Amino acid sequence: MKFIDEARIEVIAGDGGNGCASFRREKFRPFGGPDGGDGGRGGSIYAVADRNVNTLVDFRFSKVHTGRNGEPGRGSDCYGKGA
Repeated sequence: MKFIDEARIEVIAGDGGNGCASFRREKFRPFGGPDGGDGGRGGSIYAVADRNVNTLVDFRFSKVHTGRNGEPGRGSDCYGKGA
């Protein structure tokens, strides 16, 4: 087994979801106002050290680590799901 003690990786957090531009619609309310929800939060990235790992060979082939994106918002004040 090859021993690697140094690895260069790229870490990218997830993007937040898009907000929704919608307006409230009711029968007897002609100008209901905005009711779009905000987008969800993007995923965070955490680096945690582990004493049991002897080599960094696992990071040699997977150099880019990304968080998931948040979902977009919807009408009726529905917020997007966070990652």
